[in-house]
Amino acid sequence: MTNRPPSLDEFTQLRRGLPALAALLLVGALLLPMWSIEVHAAQYPNEILHLDLYAYPHISGDYVEMARLNKYIGFYYPDPVYWQPNYEPKAAAVDVPEWSLGPLAFIAVAGSGAFVAIAPTVEKLKRGLTYQLVGSIAVFTVMVADIQYRLYQTGHSLDPDAPVIGVDPFTPPLWGKYEVANITSYSRFGAGAYLAMVAIGLLVVAYYYRDTAATPATLVAGLRERFGTSRGPSQDDSTVPDSDQHATSK
Repeated sequence: MTNRPPSLDEFTQLRRGLPALAALLLVGALLLPMWSIEVHAAQYPNEILHLDLYAYPHISGDYVEMARLNKYIGFYYPDPVYWQPNYEPKAAAVDVPEWSLGPLAFIAVAGSGAFVAIAPTVEKLKRGLTYQLVGSIAVFTVMVADIQYRLYQTGHSLDPDAPVIGVDPFTPPLWGKYEVANITSYSRFGAGAYLAMVAIGLLVVAYYYRDTAATPATLVAGLRERFGTSRGPSQDDSTVPDSDQHATSK
C-alpha cells in the first residue's frame, strides 16, 4: 500500500470529512463565548447583568458592573498571568496561567483533526481517528475539571479586606444557579462550548465509521432502504469493506 495524499472525493467519506469539519468548528469556537452568566442583583433592580467568558482571557458584557459588585465581597476576576485581559487584574486575584493557553489547546486539537483527515493510508487514518478522539476527550475533560477547580479556588479565596465581611466561601458552578449575598447568578455554557461539543460529536461519528467508506449520501440511502422509502435496492457503500472500495476505485 503506497502513501499518497487523499483525493478530494475521499473527503466526502465521513471518516475524513468529519475530522476536517470538526477542526473548523474548534477554531470557530474561539470566536464565541465558552461560558455565560446571567446575574440578578439588588443593586440593579431594573436590569439583568450578563457576562460572557471566552477560551482566552477576555470577558464581555457587563463585566465592569460585575467587578464593582464583586469587590464588596472580595471576589475578583482571575489573573491569566501571561496574557493581558481586557480588565485590570487585582493583586489579590487568583492566578490562572492556564487560561492563557486556552487557544493553544483548541488549535492543537483542531490541527490534529486536520492532520488525521489527510492521512495517506486507511490504516493510518483509522489509527489517527482513535488517537484523535481519545486525545480530544482527554484534553477537554481536563480543561473542564481545571475550570471547576479554579472556580472553587476563587470562591474560597475571598479577599479578607473586602468591605462586606461574613460572606461564606462558595463554588460557582459551570452550570446552574447560585446565590451569594444579595446576588443570584445563573451559569450556562456559551455558544463556543456548544460548538466544541458538536465538534467532538463529529469525531465520534467519524470514529464509528472508521472501517467503512460511508458518505452522507450512502447513509441517507441506507436509511431510506431500511425504512422502506426507497424505490428499489441500492448499493450502500457504508457496507463495502475497505478492500473492495480500493478495488472499485482503481
